[in-house]
Amino acid sequence: MEQKRNSAFGAACVALAGILWGILGLFVRALGDSGLTPFDVVGVRALVAAGALLLFLLATDRRALLVRPRDLWCFLGTGLCSIVFFNYCYFTAVRMMSLASAAVLLYTAPAFVMLLSSALFGERLTRCRLAALLCTFLGCASVTGVLGAQQSLTPAGILVGLGAGLGYALYTIFGRFALARGYQAPTITFYTFLIAALCVCLADGTARLRAAAAVPEALALMLALGLVSTVAPFLLYTIGLRTLSGARASIIASIEPVTAALFGIAFYGEQPGFGTLLGLLLVLLGIFLARKA
Repeated sequence: MEQKRNSAFGAACVALAGILWGILGLFVRALGDSGLTPFDVVGVRALVAAGALLLFLLATDRRALLVRPRDLWCFLGTGLCSIVFFNYCYFTAVRMMSLASAAVLLYTAPAFVMLLSSALFGERLTRCRLAALLCTFLGCASVTGVLGAQQSLTPAGILVGLGAGLGYALYTIFGRFALARGYQAPTITFYTFLIAALCVCLADGTARLRAAAAVPEALALMLALGLVSTVAPFLLYTIGLRTLSGARASIIASIEPVTAALFGIAFYGEQPGFGTLLGLLLVLLGIFLARKA
């Protein structure tokens, strides 16, 4: 009974994380309209998240800031291989296509998680899991216009969207390694975004960020992006990984593309074509099959 309650709590945390991630595109587009590049937005997200978590840990549990040098590769994985790469790809995709299309391509992540888990953790690729992968592939083909009438996406956009899915999957993989080494969600999330922030600042500087932060409206968007759609969902998702397998967590978080599609319709008047709708349904069917696998 206790295990079921823990599992239900973990699932609720991951579902809420997915909803908060689903509204991410609203902040990304608004900040893009303020003159920030996709890489700038990655920097905003990482800097605000790292700063907020540092203050939180200093005030509540300074011991959580301690990590063993031999475990740093876990945080380099979540920070560089996942957050920097995934965010850059996703924020670029949001600028190149509808929120729904970007979110559907992002949610090839469960397929990547299953493949990587098979290679790294020895999880078997059953027929049900292979069927889930096939549905995900067909869903992506549909949303990109291959199976429907919609032909608005470019090959570059498709690759960027799939890159976002791979990067997103890597957070689950490296996060599992960090949790297995005894680290808690705040520690993992803090070092993930600290490393990501350092990478972005060293690579591109902070001049545009400082200029944008001088505008009250842009500053409010930056804080909302960092707190509402970054710190909160990543903490919730990492907490969920304590009681859920990586594959199941990534599956439950599939509420994100549905949220993104609904907000795209509500705020931007996006009218998803047949290909996008069919692709969304196929991807979600694949995710459902993966949950049963």
